[in-house]
Amino acid sequence: MEVYQHFRKEEQPFIDQVLSWKEQVERSFIPKLTDFLDPREQEIVIMLMGEQNEELQVKSFGGDNNSERRRMLLAPKYEGITEDMFQIELLEANFQPKFVTIDHPDVMGAFLSQGIKRKKLGDIIISDGKIQIIAASEISPFVQMNLTSIKKSSVHFEQQDLQLLIKKNESWIEHDRTVSSLRLDTIIKEIYPISRKEATTFIQKGLVKVNYKIVDDNKFQLQEKDMISIRGHGRSRLTTIRGKSKKDKVKITIATLK
Repeated sequence: MEVYQHFRKEEQPFIDQVLSWKEQVERSFIPKLTDFLDPREQEIVIMLMGEQNEELQVKSFGGDNNSERRRMLLAPKYEGITEDMFQIELLEANFQPKFVTIDHPDVMGAFLSQGIKRKKLGDIIISDGKIQIIAASEISPFVQMNLTSIKKSSVHFEQQDLQLLIKKNESWIEHDRTVSSLRLDTIIKEIYPISRKEATTFIQKGLVKVNYKIVDDNKFQLQEKDMISIRGHGRSRLTTIRGKSKKDKVKITIATLK
């Protein structure tokens, strides 16, 4: 299929899913609400829908304008879309930071241990003894009833108004670099203060994610806007590929999360 040539092979199943959603809305004129999608998946949906689509529209919402994970709504052009149509809720619990340290992986692990699928969860925010999570409305009662402990700390999640969502304060710092190739190990070595050998080890141990999915191939070719993360070393992204230098090197702009 011609559309596949614009995407990576591993993205084909998701592409098929999006095209199925699109066809469903075109045929039935009934809006389609997705589960929570990561930024790359959101980008794919927008690309496949087409910015100049005269019949359909696509909107996204994840709690506020800075939400990373979002539900998307595919709908006929004439449909009026409101925030309540995205069916999301803000759940909040408190803990004592003096006695226990709770991080994002702890919260995620607790949710997954309850049999909740990741696609039903939006952003997770932890700040000053508060845990906030954006969740699909259909799982909210289950979470409030069953998730009562995280990292041996008792918690009780209650629904809150979305207006009380803690605002993210992320700061990205950009750097211009010149690299020999767009291989994953090459880019990681350039972004993080590690050797090529260390980069290879991280990749082979499954500690590296590209666009929120584990990649264990050193030769994996990165593309513009790819998000990269190494467990314990933070997140970064390949912001721009600016072309070739006179010595046939690749000129790139990278960004790291401060």
